Amino acid sequence: MALLAAEGARTTLTATQALERLKQGNADFMANRQPPDPPDHSKRRLELARSQAPFAVLVGCSDSRVPPELLFGAGLGELFIVRNAGNTVDTVAIGSIEYGVNVLGAPLIVVLGHERCGAVDAAVAVVQKNATFPGSIGQMVEPIIPAVLKARSSAGGELKDGELLDLAVRENVRRTVMRLRESEPSLIEPQRAGKLRVVGARYDFDDGKVDFIVE
Repeated sequence: MALLAAEGARTTLTATQALERLKQGNADFMANRQPPDPPDHSKRRLELARSQAPFAVLVGCSDSRVPPELLFGAGLGELFIVRNAGNTVDTVAIGSIEYGVNVLGAPLIVVLGHERCGAVDAAVAVVQKNATFPGSIGQMVEPIIPAVLKARSSAGGELKDGELLDLAVRENVRRTVMRLRESEPSLIEPQRAGKLRVVGARYDFDDGKVDFIVE
């Protein structure tokens, strides 16, 4: 209860409104449109000093080329971001997601994969070439391997260079979305009540577009 009491007012956006805001933010990013009035970061920082009310939880990849706030034109305190290589979710990530939804009140979860993901590519190498990696990297990519296997099986026939990787990126996003929709008890009830939505997306390096592939 103390944890809940420590937080302030929640966002007034619905899941649909939050999703539309992200889509518009990405459209602005792609068009290189700047906000009409530059944000006053000093003022906003003080407003957020005691509480936060993000309108979305963003489960993304650690890749330095995928900065969520920039891709969606979001400002301070608007996105609750959980990042792991390959946008996977372990116990710490699940706890963070649950905090963003159940304590901070975010009505939307977005699982964001991206083009040419290195972690997914490593999982592809394990499947295709029996590759091994030093340190904890091998363990890190293990949760992605089922997505690679499913993508390869679903594709059937021969795949050109890079095709399996992109299919696996998309499948990895779908698997994480389905896990959050169906297998995490504390997230199921808010979805049934219409207070939470979980979607999946893929970011394209070349044109800057975030394509929502699971809605």
